[in-house]
Amino acid sequence: MNKLSSLLVVSLLSGIITLGGYKFFIEQRADQSEISIATSAASKAGNQTENPIDFSAAAENTVHTVVHVKNLSYRTAPSNPIMEYFYGYQNSPAQPQIGIGSGVIISEDGYIVTNNHVIAGAVELEVTLNDNTSYPARLIGTDKSMDIALLKIDTPKKLPYITFGDSDEIKLGEWVLAVGNPYNLNSTVTAGIISAKARNLSKSGIQSFIQTDAVVNSGNSGGALVNTKGELIGINTMISSNTGSYVGYSFAVPSNVTRKIVQDLMEFGNVQQGVLGIQGFELTPALAKEKKLETNRGFYVESVNKESGAKKAGLQSGDIITQIDKKNILTFVDLNSVLNTKRPNDKISVTVKRQEKDMTLDVFLSKKEAINPEFNGFTFQDLSVDEKKRLKLPYGIRITSVSNERYAAYQDELEGAVLLTINGTKIESTQNAIEILNNSKIKKQFRMEIINRKGELIRLLL
Repeated sequence: MNKLSSLLVVSLLSGIITLGGYKFFIEQRADQSEISIATSAASKAGNQTENPIDFSAAAENTVHTVVHVKNLSYRTAPSNPIMEYFYGYQNSPAQPQIGIGSGVIISEDGYIVTNNHVIAGAVELEVTLNDNTSYPARLIGTDKSMDIALLKIDTPKKLPYITFGDSDEIKLGEWVLAVGNPYNLNSTVTAGIISAKARNLSKSGIQSFIQTDAVVNSGNSGGALVNTKGELIGINTMISSNTGSYVGYSFAVPSNVTRKIVQDLMEFGNVQQGVLGIQGFELTPALAKEKKLETNRGFYVESVNKESGAKKAGLQSGDIITQIDKKNILTFVDLNSVLNTKRPNDKISVTVKRQEKDMTLDVFLSKKEAINPEFNGFTFQDLSVDEKKRLKLPYGIRITSVSNERYAAYQDELEGAVLLTINGTKIESTQNAIEILNNSKIKKQFRMEIINRKGELIRLLL
């Protein structure tokens, strides 16, 4: 009996010791593990908020480089028909008008980039810096097609200026700041993201905009679009709106295009434009099916200009351009977005698909003025300023030759005639015409208004 009691006591003590050891060692280790996990999670959460995106440095640096641009112009007031009826025709005095916009200082000696539409028609230009000092400005040059203008002010001091970023490196969803002077409110900063790249808003397809959702309003034109480093990646130029106020979409000229224009204006006094010397159109599924092509992506080369860099490099009708300098080419805007940053004689690498085989050709770009563009057997030439004055035409281009057999009977009448409009769009230049013809999504006939050498207006389907 005593032995049995002793055995029970020993068993009971062993159970208590085992249970106590479990409670002390195992549960304590579990608690420590939970604490470790919680600490690790807290640490990760802390790291995520430790370095949030900070716009303050970029904003502070940029506002000192963005200026207020004032444009003084004069416009003749419309005549009053009632006054004319009683007193006869009277010349109305020109009325002064003040336009406002923004600009960006790009050098310490006072070069400022803005939009062409901000300074268009100006008789006097005035620039007000962020410290409220004002200076008269002179116009160095403009690129109307890309809506960029370059101004210069003379100051006794070195000015703060912005540095150019690489607009080709921007990414969708990347944070950006828009800085300008909307509604005369100086140094306004708004934030948004990159919504789209290479956005085309014109019929010609020449322009390639950065789209953002940063708030831009009247007066912001010509202001800076910057990344979080404070680098200039675009010049704010327009909004998409039915009301004239911001509704969610704003657009900027890419900095790489702006920088090339500025360098040309400083060095040559005008924009140097390099061209491939080809005509064609961007592919769509419908066009690919019509041409019996295996691919429906790229730019289809329909013809190549004689003596052009493209011809000398071996580009042929039927080639499909898929890349330029390793940048994918899917649309006409993609093609232009690369060429807008190039000069004549620049070498580019063009990848084409020819009979389902890929090949890469090195092409030296031609000078735009040296190439008379062709389309469907029609060759065009720009009119000089003197020719427009003599013909009393504010716009139009010359048809220099016609080789299209369909119009052989009208060749004498068409050669030397002036093309005025295509599908109702006024034609300002050969580039304008070719871009409209090339950029058609679906190949179709084009309605053309032409003045022949007898001064008669004729209409033609091309």
